[in-house]
This record gives sequence, C-alpha cells and structure tokens, in this order.
Amino acid sequence: MMDNNSTKVKSSDLELKDRMVALNRVTKVTKGGRTFTFAAIVVVGNENGVVGHGLGKSKEVQEAIAKGVDDAKKNLVKIPLRNGTIPHVQEGRFAGAHVLLKPAAAGTGVIAGGSMRAVLESAGITDVLAKSKGSSNPQNVVKATIIALASLRDASAVAKQRGIELDKVFNG
Repeated sequence: MMDNNSTKVKSSDLELKDRMVALNRVTKVTKGGRTFTFAAIVVVGNENGVVGHGLGKSKEVQEAIAKGVDDAKKNLVKIPLRNGTIPHVQEGRFAGAHVLLKPAAAGTGVIAGGSMRAVLESAGITDVLAKSKGSSNPQNVVKATIIALASLRDASAVAKQRGIELDKVFNG
C-alpha cells in the first residue's frame, strides 16, 4: 500500500515521543469467569518528519502500552515537511477509513480530530487541514493517515521522477 518513496527509518538514533491513541478493554468469558485484556494503539514520532504506529496487547495496561511502543518503533516512516505543513494534498485509505490531508498556511494549526491529530502532531506537522471520512475505527484511521503521509512526495523527488530540473517542477 505504501509507495516506493516512503523511507523506513531506524529507531535507534532518534529521540521518539509516544502518544496513546486508544485503549480498548476486551473481555473473554470462560468457564472460570471473565478474563480482561487490554489493546493499546500507540503512535511514536520525533516531531521532525518521522512517525510510526503500533498495537500492543496484554493483561496489564502499562504492558500493553509498552508493547505498542515497541511495535511502533518497528514501523517508522520518514515524511517530507515544508514549513511545518505537508507539500501537497493527499488522500489515504485503509479498510473502511478514508483520510484527506491538505496543506495550510502558517498559523492555522492542526485541524484534525482524534487519532489523526495524534499522528500529525507526532510527525511534527504544525499546520494542516484534515478530514476523516468513512470508518471512525481508531486503528484504521491511524493506518490510513500513515499511508497518506508515507505517499507524500517533495519537490526534489517529483523532479527526479520526471527527469527535469527542480525549478521546472514549479514553473512548468
């Protein structure tokens, strides 16, 4: 689903901050009674163009979050930023979740809801207009947002792909 343009990043050399997007309590009814487990959706990022997501499950809340952070560190992608916003309009889809991201002028802020906001702020985006359409399932919305961010291209990548000079991308 991700483009060849997205770059995988190693987590060892980055200072990552984690945010919990959602915590779900799951109940399994057995002969001996109810068993509770927790599923945590976590987003990590260095707030400078690197972001990742993960899912952790455990019988303890803290352990589920820790597992989610470890999983998120394995799924990091680098995204192009331009003056605190994204370079162009981009859509992302995962399962029933559809997201639309639009660049915004400086000072606009992050206009996004719930789980999209956590992903965008962790990536270091300060000005963006975002809309979530379709499913509101936090896990699918996070994945759709990451897919949209990973498929963003900066001007130098577009110039290289088209085989033209960088200034002709804007003028041509």
